[in-house]
Amino acid sequence: MTITPPARLGRTRLPGGRSLGWAEWGPAAGTPVVLCPGAGTSRWLGFGAGVVDELGVRLISIDRPGLGDSDPDPGRTLSSWPADVAALGLGEVRVVGFSQGAPFALACASAGLARRAAIVSGADEVAFFGEGLPDRVRDLVDFVAADPAGAEKFFGSFTPDALWEMIVPGSPETDRSIYRQPDFTRAYRRAMDEAFAQGPSGYARDTVLAMGRWPYALEEVSVPVDLWYGEMDTGHSPDQGATLARRIPGARRHLVPGAGGAVLWTHAEPILRALLG
Repeated sequence: MTITPPARLGRTRLPGGRSLGWAEWGPAAGTPVVLCPGAGTSRWLGFGAGVVDELGVRLISIDRPGLGDSDPDPGRTLSSWPADVAALGLGEVRVVGFSQGAPFALACASAGLARRAAIVSGADEVAFFGEGLPDRVRDLVDFVAADPAGAEKFFGSFTPDALWEMIVPGSPETDRSIYRQPDFTRAYRRAMDEAFAQGPSGYARDTVLAMGRWPYALEEVSVPVDLWYGEMDTGHSPDQGATLARRIPGARRHLVPGAGGAVLWTHAEPILRALLG
């Protein structure tokens, strides 16, 4: 597992006047793979630095609006994200959604922008599960459905430190051993600090969108989708993506033995190889 700073950083001005910040690893002429980062993290934290050159992958991590170096887009939705990605002029892409980035990656797949998709430790559509959720999660889902503005205000109280404490101490030991490696800790904490540089509103909006009903039909996604979950990861999906795999036509679910939620970094090569088809 290798964590390195981006090879290239930039901002692209969109037709409406907003700008998106992005970071890249791998050859500039490589196959474009768009990374939709996890909750409250910026473009800075990539993956697969040890293999992107060998595989010919141009990995592009994009700050969603209001996070990192991307301008806010008040009232944005999951459905508006594919248009932002398309405006970068990358053409047909492969897309990776990690954790809370999953519904954004699937929005690209649903819109026909992505040729293939990989959902890695993906946040599930928890609002789909009804009563089959832990009480704490069920309460949050109900809160988002009943009062999305109030929920967004609540999530706007989070800080990078609070997010770190929510993720790391409760993770399985296999993940904690990775998160606490000095190089990884520095990169992860920097990505969190950058994501919150404009304040918490970008994270809060992402969380409300992810926890509500997704505005596209997973049953109509027509591109190949691989779902990757560690067998010890119980935090991202109620059933480690089993229901998600059944809902997406032809989806392939990979349950990685001995792995947790950090499978994006521990299994970067097989994830990218599958994405390249």
